[in-house]
Amino acid sequence: MDNVRLILWATFGLVLWFTYRAWLLEYPPEAPVEQAPAGQASDDLATGGEADLPRLDQLDGAAPQLPQPASQGAEPDRPIRVRTDVFDAIIDGRGGDLVRVDLLDYPVDKNAEPPVPVRLLDFAGADRWVYQTGLRSLSGEDEPNHLGTFSAARGEYLLPESSDELTVSLDWQGAGPVRARKVYTFRRGQYAVDLDIVLENGADAAWNGAAYAQLLRRHNPVGRSFTSVDSYSFTGPVLYDGDRFEKLDVDDLLTEPVSQSLAGGWHASIQHHFLAAAVPPPLEEMHYQASARGADYVLSAVTNVVEIAPGESRDFQFTLFVGPKLQDQLTAAGPELERTVDYGIFTFLASPLFWVLDKIFGFVGNWGWSIVITTLLIKLAFYKLTETSGRSMAKMRKLQPRMKALQETYKDNREQLSRHMMELYKREKVNPAAGCLPILIQMPFFFAFYWVLIESVELRQAPFMLWIDDLSSRDPYFVMPLLMGAAMLVQTRLNPAPPDPMQARIMQIMPIVFTVFFAFFPAGLVLYWLTNTALSILQQWRINKVIAAD
Repeated sequence: MDNVRLILWATFGLVLWFTYRAWLLEYPPEAPVEQAPAGQASDDLATGGEADLPRLDQLDGAAPQLPQPASQGAEPDRPIRVRTDVFDAIIDGRGGDLVRVDLLDYPVDKNAEPPVPVRLLDFAGADRWVYQTGLRSLSGEDEPNHLGTFSAARGEYLLPESSDELTVSLDWQGAGPVRARKVYTFRRGQYAVDLDIVLENGADAAWNGAAYAQLLRRHNPVGRSFTSVDSYSFTGPVLYDGDRFEKLDVDDLLTEPVSQSLAGGWHASIQHHFLAAAVPPPLEEMHYQASARGADYVLSAVTNVVEIAPGESRDFQFTLFVGPKLQDQLTAAGPELERTVDYGIFTFLASPLFWVLDKIFGFVGNWGWSIVITTLLIKLAFYKLTETSGRSMAKMRKLQPRMKALQETYKDNREQLSRHMMELYKREKVNPAAGCLPILIQMPFFFAFYWVLIESVELRQAPFMLWIDDLSSRDPYFVMPLLMGAAMLVQTRLNPAPPDPMQARIMQIMPIVFTVFFAFFPAGLVLYWLTNTALSILQQWRINKVIAAD
């Protein structure tokens, strides 16, 4: 009996914790407003000045230089607008970098008219978030860095309907004979952008320097409670070192900047459903630096210093990913870039679950029905195990009259009652704890489904049918939670009542508690639990009929 009670309370506690997380999702606390130092405006941001330039004298692993906060980000100098089927972007003539990106297929609110696209990068304001790329010279001269002036052939580029590729080239000319060029390649339907930084040495002496790609961002964390950095909706810098995916705490970067050299890595700034990343060639060793000052942080990837002989040129390549966390595109863009889809400790279940969902979606074309079919497949996979548990519960149900007789006989002697009950269970070969087994089996899949629905951008604003137009948010009319609660109530009627009065009361109120809790959960998760409960009812009803006929 103690084991059954422990399982019930553990399940109840997990649901309470999970619901608290869902409540924070729906009603997050306001993030604290960071006070600016005396004499500095509260909206001070890093401008992308000289303090943001990666230093080549730190490529031996020393701590990187910290960016200095200064005035608000400046308007682009001779902006170049680039429009593809998925992007509406701005490249700044100062530095030749991507400084604003609107995602045309991802509205902030799907019901808004006109639709406002998600803006992932921006050059100004409290949401400043830009790429900074270029070349650094050991001499400090002839340096086409992100402060230099780049020019394009025209001020606007549009991906032609007849083409799957758009190339934007920007040229830099220094005071001397050294020339440089940045070439962006945009592809239809793709959020990965190829960047080639080419240096042509027309001087009489060798040019020594390195290329870099970095992200500068104002850190605006999502307000949340005591939960760890692995909690829902992490917003901030991340680094992959070729083996380990690490979320960097901006507060830690204030005092302990990161500096390491490795091959096969990348860095990114992520948020819920979206990210911007810089991915170098996988076999090339890079020097990664991460630092912060105030609320601004900079992630840098710097190549080894190379020598370019007179009359020669060198091409440095990076892949810039700016967009939603579409797992197929992330996988193609860089090694393990799909890890930015953060399923937490349930990745081992969530990843295959999403794979199954995605394959089913390819056939049915509706994420809601994909959830229903996946739930059916899970139910079939565990059918024999849940059938064994169901048969035990059906036998318990059949023993109810005898159990009640024992309770009446020994109502004043709990020790005798427990002993006779255990003898009855043993004689009839039933397990009173078996009824808890199905819910324990389902809980890991429940949590995994939660993270799939929350973290997978493929399900963002995905409709099901009727009034459910977004499976990743709660049911606006609470219909499905009520249906789920009713189904759970029917399920409890099919199962035997626990002999312990406390356990019986818990089981009676569980459908009500779940209904209230699930009202704040994503509709897709409620759909999963409703489908699973309905299938469990059909299975248990059939088992009860068979046992009753024996």
